[in-house]
Amino acid sequence: MQLTADMRPETEAALAEIIMSACASKTILELTGGGSKRTIGRPTNSTHLVSTRAMRGITLYEPNEMVMSARSGTLLSEVQSVLAKSNQMLAFEPLELAGVVGGDALQATIGGVFATNSSGPRRISSGAARDHLMGIRAINGRGEIFKNGGRVMKNVTGYDLCKGLAGSWGTLAAFSEVTFKVMPKPPSSTTLVLLGLSDEIAIEVLCSVMGTPYEITGAVHIQQPLAVTLDHMGLRGQGKAITALRLETTSKSIAYRRDKLTTALKVYGQLHDLEQKSSEAFWDEMTRLSVFEASDHPLWRLSTSPSKGPAVVAAINRYMPASALYDWSGGLVWIDVPVTSDAGAADVRRVIASHGGHATLIRAAASTRAATDVFQTLEPGVQRLSQKLKATFDPANVLNPGRMYVAF
Repeated sequence: MQLTADMRPETEAALAEIIMSACASKTILELTGGGSKRTIGRPTNSTHLVSTRAMRGITLYEPNEMVMSARSGTLLSEVQSVLAKSNQMLAFEPLELAGVVGGDALQATIGGVFATNSSGPRRISSGAARDHLMGIRAINGRGEIFKNGGRVMKNVTGYDLCKGLAGSWGTLAAFSEVTFKVMPKPPSSTTLVLLGLSDEIAIEVLCSVMGTPYEITGAVHIQQPLAVTLDHMGLRGQGKAITALRLETTSKSIAYRRDKLTTALKVYGQLHDLEQKSSEAFWDEMTRLSVFEASDHPLWRLSTSPSKGPAVVAAINRYMPASALYDWSGGLVWIDVPVTSDAGAADVRRVIASHGGHATLIRAAASTRAATDVFQTLEPGVQRLSQKLKATFDPANVLNPGRMYVAF
C-alpha cells in the first residue's frame, strides 16, 4: 500500500498493512496514540505519522470481574468515565503529562498509557500500569499480528510480553487492543497536610508513614516555589512547602488512621485535613503535574531510593537552580532546571551516577532532545539485550527508531 504523511487506520488489519508496507520499503514510521505525549523522547525524524486514535471502542467490560478490554486508540477519558459509572477506577492513577509537554490532554489514549507505562501517585500502593496489564493484541515491525496474555491473571505461559512491551514507547510493537484489571473506587478519602517542612524532614516523614499499617495511597512533598503555583487556592495561599499524605478507605477507618497519624506526627507540626472534594482536586493536580505547566524550562523525572531524594536535589542545586516535587515518598523526583544547550543533562546524570537511580528528560526543545540522551543510558549488557529485542520485534527498524536510544 502507499504510505502517506498522516495515517489513521481504523482497524487492526489496516494498521498491520501499514507496518508491513513500511517494513518492506524500510520506511520509518512515527507511531503514536492521540499525540498527548508526542514530544517526550528523541525526535524520530520521520515524515510518516501513524496514529491509532481512530481505533476506538471498549470491547469488553465486566464490572463484577473487574476487567476491561479496549482498542488502543480509546480515549483515557472515556475509559475513566465508563469506570466511574460502576464506581471503579484505574488503580495506578495514570499521569496526564499533556499539560507540561504541550500536548492535548483530551486526546490521551489507553494504548498510550500502557505503551509509556504511565503511573501516578498511587503507584506506591497499587503498582505500575504494567502490573495491571493482563493481555494485549499488537503488531510487530514485520506487520505480524500477535497476542499475549488474556482476561484473567496468571494465564500466561512462556514470556509475559505484556510486561516487556509496557513502557517501550512504541519502539517494539503497536498495540491494537489492551486488556487490564480495574479496581473499586475507595468509598472515602482525605489528605493530611504538613506545612513548611524542609526536604530532608519531609522525606523522613513520608518514608516513616509508608512503614505504618495505615495504607497511605499518596505521599508527596512540594517545595515552596512550586507550592505557591498550585491551582488549589487553600494550599497555594499558605505560601509554604507542602507535605501531603492521602488516606483512602471507609470514613470510619479514615478517622481512626487520621487520629493515629496525628499523634505519631505531632512532633513535625500541625496536621491539616483536606475534605474529599478538596483532596481529589489536589491529587488531580499531582497526576498532571500542574505546578510545571506554566513553565517552559526543561523538566526531568528522577528515580532513586526514597531516602536519597533530598540529597540528589541538593547535589543538582550545586550545579544549577532546580525546583522539585517529590512523589512516591521521595523515590520519584520531578525537577525543572534552567534552559541550557543540554538541559543540564551532564550535571544531572553525574549526580544520578553518584547517588544511584536513573533520569529521564521529559520536556526540552526538540533540538536539545535530538542531541541529548533523553532516557537513562543503559549498561552495556542491558543495551545489547535491548538491541536484540528491537531486532527481533522490528528487524527493519521502522517503529519509532531512535526515540528512546540513538542506536535503536
